[in-house]
Parts: sequence; C-alpha cells; structure tokens
Amino acid sequence: MSATHAALTQLLPLAADTFDKNKVTPGVLGFIVFAALALAVWGLMKSMNRHMGKVDFQETAEPAPAGAPGAGGAGDRAA
Repeated sequence: MSATHAALTQLLPLAADTFDKNKVTPGVLGFIVFAALALAVWGLMKSMNRHMGKVDFQETAEPAPAGAPGAGGAGDRAA
C-alpha cells in the first residue's frame, strides 16, 4: 500500500500556492479515466453485437379471428 501511495504522490503532486484556481484541467488522471470508460463501452458494445448475432428470431403469423375482414369468412362478402 505504501509503495502505491508513494508512486501516486510522485505522479500527482499536490496543488501549491502557485496553482491558478481559475484554470482547472482534468490532466493525465482524467484522460486515463476517460480512456478506461471508452474501452469498457467499446468492449460492451462488441459483446452485445456478438450476442445479438446469435439470436435467431422468426415471428410467426397470428391466426386471424373468424369475423375479421380478410379471414375468408362471411364478413368478406358484399351484399
């Protein structure tokens, strides 16, 4: 734990008095977090595409009710 803490304090120095509070940027840590999120979304989309490719769905036609037009019943004939 202490080695990780020491590495972080060397890579991410604390803000000093010379820090301009009107000019804040995300820096390297912000880029790393954004890149990790982008890679995670890309991986999830690739996985979803692979799973959706396995789906074989064919919709079956529902039988029409007997009294509906186009069913070939008595309701089709004109008087």
